Amino acid sequence: MLEVKEVLRGWLTGEAKKALARRTGLSRNTVRAYIKAGMKSGLRTVAGPEALTDKHLAVVLAELKATPGAVHGESWSQCEAHRDFVEKRLKEGLLLTKVGRLLKRQGVEVPYATLHRFAVKELGFGNKAPTIPVSDCAPGVELQVDTGWMTLLEPDIFGKRRRFRAWIFTSVYSRHRFVYPCFEETTKTAIEACEAAWAFYGGVFHVLIPDNTKTIVNRADALEPLINEAFLEYAQSRNFAVDPARSRSPKDKGRVERAVQPTREDCFRGEYLRTLEDCHLRARTWCLDEYGMRRHTRTQRLPREAFEADEKSQLRPAPTNVYDVPLYADPKVGLDQHAQVAKALYSLAFEYRRKVLRARADRSTVRFYFNRQLIETHPRMPPGGRSTKTEHFPPEKLAYAQRDAGFLVRQAEAQGPNVGRFAKALLENPQPWARMRQCFALLALCRRFTAKHVDETCAVALAAHMHQYRRLEKMVKLGVKVEAPPQLPRNVVPLARFLRPTTQYAFPLAAREQAVPTPPKESKDDD
Repeated sequence: MLEVKEVLRGWLTGEAKKALARRTGLSRNTVRAYIKAGMKSGLRTVAGPEALTDKHLAVVLAELKATPGAVHGESWSQCEAHRDFVEKRLKEGLLLTKVGRLLKRQGVEVPYATLHRFAVKELGFGNKAPTIPVSDCAPGVELQVDTGWMTLLEPDIFGKRRRFRAWIFTSVYSRHRFVYPCFEETTKTAIEACEAAWAFYGGVFHVLIPDNTKTIVNRADALEPLINEAFLEYAQSRNFAVDPARSRSPKDKGRVERAVQPTREDCFRGEYLRTLEDCHLRARTWCLDEYGMRRHTRTQRLPREAFEADEKSQLRPAPTNVYDVPLYADPKVGLDQHAQVAKALYSLAFEYRRKVLRARADRSTVRFYFNRQLIETHPRMPPGGRSTKTEHFPPEKLAYAQRDAGFLVRQAEAQGPNVGRFAKALLENPQPWARMRQCFALLALCRRFTAKHVDETCAVALAAHMHQYRRLEKMVKLGVKVEAPPQLPRNVVPLARFLRPTTQYAFPLAAREQAVPTPPKESKDDD
């Protein structure tokens, strides 16, 4: 009577039905029933709360047929006498049947039906939240997805059988189903399955409802779930929303939750499947011709027929281009200023050494981010490849890393011409990179001693055809100065021991040859 009176008083003061239900803790249907009975008794809101009298309350209670509770028997009284024992055992996790047997051992004979009614009514045993069926969405709006293990393939040439999984898509409105077999559950296969689903349905649904698989959801949350970056980027590209089900709430995607076992048993069990391609063909046939043409017990329609009639036209256009699935990673830059992404190395600037970056790799490029800012872009390399940019490294270290002998020669020539010649002589080898350390030591020698002194010593060593760094180092340290051998004047032809007279030549001699005195002829008179 107090509840009825409070509801009627609030209604007469102009309080809304929903507000009354929240305030009194009653359901809205109960509030409506009380108000309806009050109106039959002659109450109206214009009269105000003062019009509510005991006479009106009596009429309302009679209308509601309020009767006292039923009288319980002796078995119920025995349950009441052992209330603490039953409640304690149930809290320990014992089955109610076991509690009944324990009571029987104590000499308490209670029928199980009475014990069950007592436990439910008095102790809250088995009470669960009311199950309210959720209405179906509009055509083409929601698509639920789940994944699970299927059967084994036939033995391969080595006699081994491989187990495969399947992504199962179910339309909420038409119950039309699509199955995509795969070997592993990854973000890449999830995107591939969605691409195949859009091609199968002929369009893109507005909302995708998955469970909290790590391939799609990084952090499960009832209000703000964190979607995987790669899948979120894909959802933005294909223009659909992702609404994951709540954690441990299978009813949030009840249209597909119990689809794993029927798909495994009805679609794949007992079939001769050798490869994954055979599984794809079998799944498509089953979805279109078997499950799709079987009348659904809830909608009482054929799923394929209902989809093509009401839902297909409401989908967004299917994608025409092939989606490039990106790869996200968190590589750490090593001491060599390289980070590894998909088993390939990429160079970064010196200030990012030992720092963890965010990398995104697609088919052609690899991008690196630090504090959500793009810092570097590289072309995508195959596994085992390396992409190194020269501006990331000091020139002297880059020359040694890339075996650039020309850089060392240019550095030596800057110290002096003879130092450059000596460096070239050191690098004249079938494997010049094996002498690069000696060139670095030669440059360090120029820094320890003056470049002029080293250049002069190199000139002496080159004149003696000495191309050994250790001996050159000793010469520089000891200050050895070896005089160079005197050079003969150029273009000077030494006189021959015997010369012929000019009369013995048929042609006149040149002017420089005529300057040589000709000896006089011997006469017969002298003889």
